[in-house]
Amino acid sequence: MSHSRRVLKGIGITVACLVGFLGVVQLIPYGRAHANPPVVQEPTWDSPRTRELAVRACFDCHSNETKWPGYAHVAPFSWVLARDVDAGRTTLNFSEWNRSWDLAVEAGPSVLRREMPPRSYKMMHAPARLSDAETEELARGLDATFGTDRDAAVAASE
Repeated sequence: MSHSRRVLKGIGITVACLVGFLGVVQLIPYGRAHANPPVVQEPTWDSPRTRELAVRACFDCHSNETKWPGYAHVAPFSWVLARDVDAGRTTLNFSEWNRSWDLAVEAGPSVLRREMPPRSYKMMHAPARLSDAETEELARGLDATFGTDRDAAVAASE
């Protein structure tokens, strides 16, 4: 058998194994529920603009109003999305403002530090790519909404 035929055969086997693996992982049920529990209560936003920016950059992970994209139905992407949404809703949930959220004071500073929204999310969701002015506007609005003294919160996180 010639070298090029062996290489092609190896590539064919690799592709078949990959396709088989991706087919089998579809049988794992985790990440497919895509539940959006009811909105209980939102914060009293300082302005409609703050809410608008938060919807664009935060709500898919930090609310009960997640927009599940088509790839959220395909493992292993569904696993990553389910994990991220579960973690986001556990940390800070704009749809369940009937309880206290200790990390609400960090919302504005984390936006300013560009930790939120995460780079991986922005790569797949163009509306979450805020301009510098929008980033500053969202951070100020979150601080105002949550009654946060930004200077104190930034100093505490350093």
